[in-house]
Amino acid sequence: MKIRPATGEDAAAVAEVFAAVEADALGRPSHFSEYDVRDWWVTVPLETNTWLVEDDGSLVAAAGGEVRGGRGVFAGAVRPAARGRGLGTTLAELAEARLAGDGAGRIHAWTVAGDEAADELFAGRGYREVRRFWEMAIELDEEPPPPLVPVESFRLEDVRAFHTALEESFEDHWESHPEPFERWWERQQGKAGYDPSLWFVVRDGDEIAGAVRNDLNGAAGGYVGSLGVRRKWRGRGYGRALLLRSFREFRRRGLTRVTLGVDAANPTGATRLYESVGMHVDQESIIWEKVVA
Repeated sequence: MKIRPATGEDAAAVAEVFAAVEADALGRPSHFSEYDVRDWWVTVPLETNTWLVEDDGSLVAAAGGEVRGGRGVFAGAVRPAARGRGLGTTLAELAEARLAGDGAGRIHAWTVAGDEAADELFAGRGYREVRRFWEMAIELDEEPPPPLVPVESFRLEDVRAFHTALEESFEDHWESHPEPFERWWERQQGKAGYDPSLWFVVRDGDEIAGAVRNDLNGAAGGYVGSLGVRRKWRGRGYGRALLLRSFREFRRRGLTRVTLGVDAANPTGATRLYESVGMHVDQESIIWEKVVA
């Protein structure tokens, strides 16, 4: 066994390990892709905060994480055929030590619902389940209806106002922490699926009332990365309009599968909106929390 940090060239292999874990838990093929890994790694220091486990040159497990505002966040995966060797425990120990050393007072770990081995690992290490998130999906077999309110394309000169609108839209969300514009903008431009021609806004005069930031996700299709309507403009159908405009653009480009992630206990009614436009829960993830300081 050999443990080493990841490099950019490892993204596809790491994606394959995570996809194998998801497929085992879900009982069907996973859509987890190299795009997901590359987007995840944009802000993760690969040399110090990633760990790949190789067995005779073959990748069998991987993990990585970072600290965000005093909270450590990490994810790991052990290929199903390699379970029972203590690799999950080893990765958790490495991640916890590194994130605590980076200043994390508590740590969040993400797992796929149905992965009983992961449940047992984290419960045994003093974690508790604190939240569930859904990945929702839609197959665009037919042309979506047009939005009922005007939706405009993103303009680069509005990038700061766009960021502000999204930040305000997520003020009520669980574990919401403001992200400085410079860091946010650098992170967006570093993503594998970065394409601002897929971003849209709804305006009220000179103000951005709602915004959606969409990404490409390779063979997995389109991804609604962030959709929000500022508090004073909610209840006017702006979120639905932004979704429908996004769906129509994805389909125009030949991408018929679209996904997004949402807090299962979202306080703004987002899950009801997504279901109303034809999306369904495709996968569930669990967030585990451990206080380390």
